[in-house]
Amino acid sequence: MRSTSSSSGSSASASALNTISALSPLDGRYAARLANLRPFMSEQGYMHRRVQVEIAWFIALSDAGLDEFKPLSPGARTYLMGLVKNFSEADGQAIKEIEKTTNHDVKAVEYWIKSRFEARPELEKAAEFVHFACTSEDINNTSHALQLKGGRDVVLLPALDSLIAKLRDMAHAHAAVPMLSRTHGQTASPTTVGKEIANVVVRLQAAREKIASVKLMGKMNGAVGNYNAHLSAWPDFDWEAFSRSVIEQPEPLGLGLTFQPYSIQIEPHDYMAELFDAVARTNTILIDLARDIWGYVSLGYFKQRLKEGEIGSSTMPHKVNPIDFENAEGNLGLANALLRHLSEKLPVSRWQRDLTDSTVLRNMGVALGYAVLSYHSLGVGLGKLELNEEALAADLDASWEVLAEPIQTVMRRYGVSGAYEKLKAVTRGKTVTAAALHELIRGLDIPQSEKDRLLAMTPASYVGKAAELARRA
Repeated sequence: MRSTSSSSGSSASASALNTISALSPLDGRYAARLANLRPFMSEQGYMHRRVQVEIAWFIALSDAGLDEFKPLSPGARTYLMGLVKNFSEADGQAIKEIEKTTNHDVKAVEYWIKSRFEARPELEKAAEFVHFACTSEDINNTSHALQLKGGRDVVLLPALDSLIAKLRDMAHAHAAVPMLSRTHGQTASPTTVGKEIANVVVRLQAAREKIASVKLMGKMNGAVGNYNAHLSAWPDFDWEAFSRSVIEQPEPLGLGLTFQPYSIQIEPHDYMAELFDAVARTNTILIDLARDIWGYVSLGYFKQRLKEGEIGSSTMPHKVNPIDFENAEGNLGLANALLRHLSEKLPVSRWQRDLTDSTVLRNMGVALGYAVLSYHSLGVGLGKLELNEEALAADLDASWEVLAEPIQTVMRRYGVSGAYEKLKAVTRGKTVTAAALHELIRGLDIPQSEKDRLLAMTPASYVGKAAELARRA
């Protein structure tokens, strides 16, 4: 059974591809921003991980105590590990050349490894133990898990951590800067800039832990998950325990993954769905952030630092557009569309195996690429922001109606009948001044100390525990 659709018919023009002729903007316009993701999630990265899995299985078999395959010498082990460590683009191209004949990508990897045994009698003698008792999916599923391990742990999580750290710094720096809230787009009880950013920090921290906690799983149990071929060769050998040891033993001797004991031909992909859903939920939080920051820039709460030579509009020279937040929002949407398709499609396979997952899995890097690209855009955008405290203060000073809430709440404390209704009558839909509110307060039947406290209150001071909560994030 073929493991993937063939990609062996690449043309000379495709090999000469550059960023301006790339079909995907991830490998074109934004290629430089994703250079650290490409070694893990590209086809080159996929091939590299396949070689790693085949070599790990081969070496482990030599140590399994089988009479027909004695332990490899230290020199042979060093050489084999070097094939993994030093795997190059030229090696990847050599495998692609073999695939032109085999029309099967995993078999091409097997043949390439065997070709590297030439003139090494010890390895040539043991060559048939390369890919021994394995189905292609034993190699593919573990390779995909290793790809995701690198993509998540080395690229995506650090990018997200950098973004969280930047937001946390902003939350602390602006913890006490008052800001008018807008519920339903209307003026509402004040908060602080830092507290609103802290809200996002706390949400992102929880979402980030969900991504990090997903166990990346692998199976090496044969064509339909029952060790059929393994037991036909060595009926008395504990192949399940052996498979578990290869998968769970830390790299480089093992794969450092979590063992999947039950599967059909393919690993069920439930962990992938969990991971991709976790990334998508994180991205949704960031879409919320991007839209809010865009709005605050529009309100003038934030200014954007100018960059020499940049143009905001081809006809309106005054414009400084919040393009980084707009780009982030758009790319987060693309990421989530792909991530959600992956999480919905991958756990579904007809009977013991169909091939619909194969081509879909090749787009894992595209989904993660758009997410990482978005994190970069948000980081750049946040780095351009400058708080406009004058605009914040002016907005607050024009919104004395927000003090209707504390006034009626104190009235309720002292049993003033119809407190809410009285404040509603003098504030709802009206322009409320400080003088009007002060006149109302002075006429209330409440203790003088409470009147004095309310008279001293301003929209800017009515922020509750916002500053404390912001600093705690």
